[in-house]
Amino acid sequence: MPPHCDSVDGPVVNAARMALEAGDVALVLPFVRADGEAEVRRVFDSVLPVREFGPEAREVADRLFYETVVRIHRAGEGAPYTGLKPAGLSVGPVIPLAERAVNTGSPGEVVDFLASVLSAEVKHRLEHISALAVARERSLDDARRYVEASLAFQVYAHRIYEEMRAPAHGHRAERDHHG
Repeated sequence: MPPHCDSVDGPVVNAARMALEAGDVALVLPFVRADGEAEVRRVFDSVLPVREFGPEAREVADRLFYETVVRIHRAGEGAPYTGLKPAGLSVGPVIPLAERAVNTGSPGEVVDFLASVLSAEVKHRLEHISALAVARERSLDDARRYVEASLAFQVYAHRIYEEMRAPAHGHRAERDHHG
């Protein structure tokens, strides 16, 4: 996963920053699951007075709050917390398109981009299998390479299909029960 929710310029930290500036924890609560809300509220209440002790204290307090919110957010995704990532890291080509789609309600750019990537990948993988097919009669090793590539392609296609139908944003419990 590219850095996004765990970067200091990502949506979770931006919401945490707005919450601190406004003095309103409710601005960040949508980014954490209900079972993490009490901890976020507790840390928020503890850092607010510390922020008044000067710029250094404010920086430390803010960082603690950001780390707490991101850690709890990541836990809600079923993902480990590996620390805050710096601002400016690449989020890859699709995240900005997806963000624009959310803001505009138009799926076109995302659909077009993903369809072109999928088409190119499927074509490339099938070309590889076709090249192996030519040689599969030469030896058992060649036949095994062909079978391995063929089965890998089928699994690849199945995994893409499953991901396309899975709930969004890494909610593993929902994904495991998705029908």
